[in-house]
Amino acid sequence: MVIEELKDHQQVIQKVIDLLSGDIETGCEMITSVIKNGNKVLIAGNGGSAADAQHIAAELSGRFVKERRALPGIALTVDTSALTAIANDYGYNHVFSRQLEALAQPGDLFIGISTSGNSQGILNAFEAAKKLSCKTLGLSGRDGGKMTGMCDLNIVVPSQITARIQEMHILIGHILCKAVDELF
Repeated sequence: MVIEELKDHQQVIQKVIDLLSGDIETGCEMITSVIKNGNKVLIAGNGGSAADAQHIAAELSGRFVKERRALPGIALTVDTSALTAIANDYGYNHVFSRQLEALAQPGDLFIGISTSGNSQGILNAFEAAKKLSCKTLGLSGRDGGKMTGMCDLNIVVPSQITARIQEMHILIGHILCKAVDELF
């Protein structure tokens, strides 16, 4: 089982190298442009993707590898009072879009993470981000889902397996953070 899992991961990473290097480079340009312009990065996802959002935000506000100033990376998944109040008053599908309405400014970057590309809360957040003139970057898998038509760039991991998609999402997140580190 162990070898099989490692080989499956290896196959997906090879597909990412072959098919997505250009998209990941574009994502790096998006995030570095936002940071250079003094804007912030807001990130959201559900479940494991929520953990990835928090991880990426922490790499920005803390540090990734290089010592540098703290950068505005905000995970919209961490404020339990906001999440529960918004879910109670408006429904769970609005917990991220309402926070974006409160926190996002034109020129910010919203990163939405959904392995299926069809999470309604993330789709609603993309709509809100667009209305606020934010740049939008998706991290998805499978066929990209509805996210493909809703964000400036959707990096679609070529796999049907949630675990493999999530593994690539955090790798891509680390590459985005490495690009930010290179600014300094």
